[in-house]
Formats: sequence, C-alpha cells, structure tokens
Amino acid sequence: MTRSLLFVTGTRADFGKLEPLAIAACDADHDVSFFVTGMHMLARYGLTKLEVQRVSGVPTHEFLNQRPGDPQDMILAKTVMGFSDFVKEHRPDLVIIHGDRVEALACALVCATNYIPCAHIEGGEVSGTIDEIYRHCNSKLAAHHFVSSEDAARRVKLLGEADSHIHVIGSPELDFHAGPSGVTIDKVKDRYAITADDFGICVFHPVTSEADTIGTQAKALFDALMQSGRYFVVIAPNNDPGSADIFAQIDQLPKDRFRVLPSMRFAHFSELMKNAAVMVGNSSAGVREAPFIGLPSLDIGTRQTNRAKASSVFFADAAEAEGIAQFLATQWGKKYPRDAAFGGGSAAERFVNALSQDAFWTAPMQKTFQETTD
Repeated sequence: MTRSLLFVTGTRADFGKLEPLAIAACDADHDVSFFVTGMHMLARYGLTKLEVQRVSGVPTHEFLNQRPGDPQDMILAKTVMGFSDFVKEHRPDLVIIHGDRVEALACALVCATNYIPCAHIEGGEVSGTIDEIYRHCNSKLAAHHFVSSEDAARRVKLLGEADSHIHVIGSPELDFHAGPSGVTIDKVKDRYAITADDFGICVFHPVTSEADTIGTQAKALFDALMQSGRYFVVIAPNNDPGSADIFAQIDQLPKDRFRVLPSMRFAHFSELMKNAAVMVGNSSAGVREAPFIGLPSLDIGTRQTNRAKASSVFFADAAEAEGIAQFLATQWGKKYPRDAAFGGGSAAERFVNALSQDAFWTAPMQKTFQETTD
C-alpha cells in the first residue's frame, strides 16, 4: 500500500543520512517528499536546498525558518509554526526526522501534538552536549525509532520506548560509502579546485554550550594545522551559535594551504574521504564514516564525546598542539580495516522492510512508558 512519507531535512549532514532512505522508499512506490528548511536555505552554507532538489522524482517543500543571528529558541518557534501550517494542509502518513537538530525537535513536537506518526532516525546516541538533550527529546516525541546500533536501541528502550517500535538499521549514510561514489577523485578535485594530491579534511562545528570559547578553540586548532605544513580541505561549520567566530578564523587561513568550501555534494564528499590522508575536527563524519572507510580521524573537543570506539579514532582538545601534531605525524596516510559498529551499508533496505509490515502502520499513537530491567 502506498503511503505518504515526508522527510524533514535542515542540514547537509542529515540530508546525507535521509536521502538513501527516501530513494529506497520512493523505489518501493511510496509517495515521498522533503520538507526543506534550516541551513539548506542559507547562501553562506552553500544553499544546499539545491542538492535536495536534485533527488529525482521527489518533490520538495521549502520553508525559511531563520535569519542570520536568530537564537535557537526563536528558530524552534518559527519552525513549529511553519511546519504546523504545512502538515495541517498535507497530512502525511509518516514524518521522518533525523538526529538532534532544533528543526527535528520542532517537527517532532508538531507531529506529537497533532497525532501524526513520526519516525526518528539515529536516536539513542550519546554526545555530551545539548544535542544529546534534543536527540532524547525527539525519541520521546517519536512513535518509531530507526537506530544505528544495538547500543542505541538499548538506550531508546531505557527511555521507555517499546521494543517493537525500535528497528536497528545502521547509519544510512554508510549505504553511500559502502559502494562506488560514482565520481573519480580527479573530478572531485577539479570541481572544487583542490590543488593537492596529498590532503587532509577538517570540519570543525560550534558546540552550543561552548559558544563563548569556540573562536579560541578554532584558532588553536587551525594554528596547529598550519604548523604541520600539510594541505587541508576545510568544510565550513554548521549554523549553530558560535559559527561566526569559527568563520572569522577560517577567513584568515592561507588559500594555498587551505581550500575552504561551504559544502560539497555527498557523492563528492564520499570520494574525498576515501582518498584523504586523515580527518580532523568534531563532525560526526569523523567518528562514524571515517572508521567505516578506514580513514584515521582526530576528534577534537567535546562535541562527539562517548560516541566513538573504533581504533582509527583518536582524541585531543583544540589547545593540545602537541597531540594534534603527533596524530598528523603518525597517522597521515594510514589505512585501517573497515569498522562496522554503525552498520554495514544496508540501512535503506532495512528501513523499507520495516515500512512493509502492517504492524508498523497499525501501532497506536498513544504511547505508554515501557518499564525495563536493564
């Protein structure tokens, strides 16, 4: 039976995770569309709504939920209002949100108060920042849970969610990384004017609870990368509070050593990671995708605290110049065996299989807290 599925995407990162699920659902003859908001709508971050529009056969609905400098609570309020108006008109059978962003929280809240089934992707994870609070809130608001690991499933159960509503599918973006990207590294370098054959990747995002010091952290990190003498492709940060301070440091980087990009197409980013020497920063890509690819990564600061266990992931604070230098000296160009802690690249197939079950659609919207002995 054909169902109306609405995927909510607010960033290039969550789109990389939602796209394979949306394509698989579309191939299974569901009526699929995207609600596009957040960073996607902002030119400074690459106007990545254009990437969503490129998904063949999937219509998009765009909503500008913020202006530069808007605080998180205002973005939350604007998104609640805009999404509420939208779903009252379109009434999807299922809304799919991802992770821990404020847009996902707003849409999950609208779904809960309007009794619209909501599926949460990658709940049950820990990170140690306010993102973790948002993520657990989304799990409590959602009716269904598609998690990346058995550990995540256990945590969602500890939140009182029913075991029958929790599906372990792995991290969806690994579906892309598991196969050929569809582009060559030469095409990637040509498209994005990357001039070095031997390069690292750096992605450093704000930490909302550390907005007052994030500029200092960024300066320390980039100073350490400068001292290495290496060439880095730097992907711009997301739009959380503190991003302006990171941009202020990025704008001072020498262009012959640092290629700064607002965003990249996901297939191109996948190929870039497969050919990089290392990855540095605090993106989830460094603790999930990099280990899956076998790329050594250095996790900086607290943003991904407790999230990574792979042998290819190392840790340092931004101010630990010696630790960063040692990582770059000893890990540059090394390759590690694939780590499958977050799945093996079949998330989309498992997602669609869950949707094909009658029990998925007949579950009651009124949830009850499930006691657990864990």
